[in-house]
Amino acid sequence: MSIVDDEEFATGDSGASKTLPKQCSALRKGGHVVMKDRPCKIVEMSTSKTGKHGSAKVHLVGIDIFTGKKYEENRTSSHTMDVPVITSKDYQLVDIKDGFLSLMGEDLNMFEDIPVPDNEVGRELQEKWNSRGESDNMIVTILSAMDERQALKVRTSSEK
Repeated sequence: MSIVDDEEFATGDSGASKTLPKQCSALRKGGHVVMKDRPCKIVEMSTSKTGKHGSAKVHLVGIDIFTGKKYEENRTSSHTMDVPVITSKDYQLVDIKDGFLSLMGEDLNMFEDIPVPDNEVGRELQEKWNSRGESDNMIVTILSAMDERQALKVRTSSEK
């Protein structure tokens, strides 16, 4: 299971910001936040009540959506944190060359700067690419956030 399976993401145009501000108290488990300059999915969140040493605190545990690394942070509930703008888009796989994907978008623009990931998705991608039929088109879903992109999933045009 992926960190971002079955989720909807905010979309933005090319001039859009990489992050949006959000108050800690408005963050929710399952949402996203920037922790240690990395886009993370919130997997645990707890709030401590206001005590004699100041305002309420929020404890966040997040998993990096690209690397799977775990991060933890404590903030006051009134603190503003950045929420990454995350997009997910499908591209047609044209080739795999020297460990990089050659992808074509709906606008027919090509790009070849996304490496084959070193994980289960990468292995599935290589396997499907090597065993594809003549009429099979391969569709790769690319996850983008904060100037970083990675293949999220792969399917052939015959799969739903």
